[in-house]
Amino acid sequence: MSEEKIKELPGVGPATAEKLMDSGYKDLMAIAVESPRVLSDLADIGESTAGKIVQAAKDAADIGGFETGSELLEKRKDVGMLSTGADSFDDLLGGGIETGSITEFFGEFGSGKTQIAHQILVNAIRPEEDGGLGAEAMIIDTENSFRPGRISEIAEARDLDPEETLDDIHVGRAFNTHHQMLLADEALDLGKDKPIRLLVVDSLTSHFRAEYVGRGALAERQQTLNKHLHKLLNFADRNNAAIVVTNQVTANPDQFFGDATKPIGGHILGHTATFRVYLRKSKGDKRIARLVDSPNMPEGEAVFRVEESGITE
Repeated sequence: MSEEKIKELPGVGPATAEKLMDSGYKDLMAIAVESPRVLSDLADIGESTAGKIVQAAKDAADIGGFETGSELLEKRKDVGMLSTGADSFDDLLGGGIETGSITEFFGEFGSGKTQIAHQILVNAIRPEEDGGLGAEAMIIDTENSFRPGRISEIAEARDLDPEETLDDIHVGRAFNTHHQMLLADEALDLGKDKPIRLLVVDSLTSHFRAEYVGRGALAERQQTLNKHLHKLLNFADRNNAAIVVTNQVTANPDQFFGDATKPIGGHILGHTATFRVYLRKSKGDKRIARLVDSPNMPEGEAVFRVEESGITE
C-alpha cells in the first residue's frame, strides 16, 4: 500500500505520514517531485528532515530519466484520441482530444464550453473505433452546470443507452477551491478501481476567481492553481486519460482575440495546458473554435453546431 511505503521513509512517523496523506501526497512519486520547503510547511517538520524524506522518496520511486526520441515515439502509440463529435473540429486538434494532455476550452457565456463537456463525457464511453475511449468518464462540476438530462439526449442520439451512459459518468460537485482540489485527489483514488480515461473540470477557474480577489491574492491564487493543474496532469499520466478544462474570460483590449477577451489563469495555465481552444458564438446554433496554442498543430478555425443531439459538423 502507498501509505505503508510512505511510513517506511526515514523521518516519517505515523503523524507525519497522516499529514502528508491529508495534503494530497498519496504515493512516493508525489513526494519525490516536491520541494523540501513545501513539504516542511505542510508536515510541520524541519526543512533538512524534509530534504531527507524527498531524497529517500526519489531513491525509492522510479521518477524516470532521459529517453530517446524513438522511445517516446513508441510511447506515443498509446495516446488515444477522443472525438468532439464534429470532424472539422477533430481535424483542428490533430484527430481529436489527446489523452495524456490538458485541453482547455475558453470563451464567453454561451460559446459552447459546457455543451462540449457534456458531449465528450458521452463520447468517451463509446468504443475507440467510434471516436471514443471505450472507458468511463468523470467531471468536477464547479458551477452546477452538469445536467443528466442533457447526457441522456446526447446518448440517445448516439444510439447509447441513457441509463448505462449515466452510470459510467462520475460527477463531483465542487463548492470551493479547497473542495475542488480534494475532488482531484479523490479522482486519483477512483482511477485505481475504475477505467476512467476522461476527466473534465467545468469550469476550472470560477472558484479561484471568486475566492482570490485583488492583486494581493494573485500570487497565492496562481500557486494554488498550479498545484491543482499538476494533480490533474498526474491523473492523466497514471490513467492515460484526457484532461479537459473549461475556462472563463475577461476583457483585454490589448489581446489579439477578435472580441478582446483573454482566458483567466495567466501564464500558469498558459504553460500547463497542452492545447488551448478559443470558442465564440456565430449565427444561430453555429459556434467557432479557434486553436490558439498547440505543440504540433498550426493555428486555425473550425465551425461546429450545438444541436439537441449534441455537437455536430
